[in-house]
Amino acid sequence: MSHFYRLVVSCPDRLGIVARVSNFIAGHGGSITEASQHSDLETGRFFMRYEILADSIGMTLEELREAFEPVAREFDMQWALRDTQQRQRVVLMVSRESHCLVDLLYRWTAEGLDCDVVAVVSNHDDLRSMVEWHGIPYHHVPVTPETRPQAFAQVEQLIGEYQADTIVLARYMQILPPDLCRNYAGRVINIHHSFLPSFAGARPYHQAYQRGVKLIGATCHYVTEELDAGPIIEQDIHRVSHCHTPTDLVRFGRDVEKTVLARGLRWHLEDRVIIHGNKTVVFA
Repeated sequence: MSHFYRLVVSCPDRLGIVARVSNFIAGHGGSITEASQHSDLETGRFFMRYEILADSIGMTLEELREAFEPVAREFDMQWALRDTQQRQRVVLMVSRESHCLVDLLYRWTAEGLDCDVVAVVSNHDDLRSMVEWHGIPYHHVPVTPETRPQAFAQVEQLIGEYQADTIVLARYMQILPPDLCRNYAGRVINIHHSFLPSFAGARPYHQAYQRGVKLIGATCHYVTEELDAGPIIEQDIHRVSHCHTPTDLVRFGRDVEKTVLARGLRWHLEDRVIIHGNKTVVFA
């Protein structure tokens, strides 16, 4: 089965970037199978994502990185190069609501998510049997106001032991401590059951109901120290009317949440998301 090298670049915009990178790849015999570029005219920043057929270039990943380094220095690039054979290791975190977790596990078992789900961590024990049925280790780490520091020390230890590349909060209803957010910046993905920035915090569907909104939605975003304010990866909506109750909004919202989270995670795993400040460029 073919595999690819993915090159992701962010740098100051200037003439000749695409030509220089494309000529570099062609000069080493590489075949570009997918190419995406974006110039941000407001910030003067350039973004690029290339997929290169690994077998065509005849170099190991480390050799290609070493060869590309002078090009990166020439254009002051922030860049990453990854081999798609090296699947990301993902830890899922969940509380009691199962809809996002169930959906992600289904997509993973159906090979719709290119990753290894290595563990599930929860502050409740309710979903253990379902997770273990999938052959995935389940860790119950209770969180109370009194035990919060020790609990999150244990959570971070587990994440480290599993060598997680990405952490997904699949309706994990606890606020992560600031040091955990900093240590895994750009690697923790959350689904918020609201169309952020509206109705942040608790019970957003009930807040929306009280405002009489006509659209509800969900937001997949990266977690930062500021609650519900990290860079947004994906959003979607569902139309509602005066006929719908808060229970209806919750039901509709769950459907939106799981699809938005799955799309956001897939794009992250496929290196389609580039963080720039508190925004993202998504080559979806």
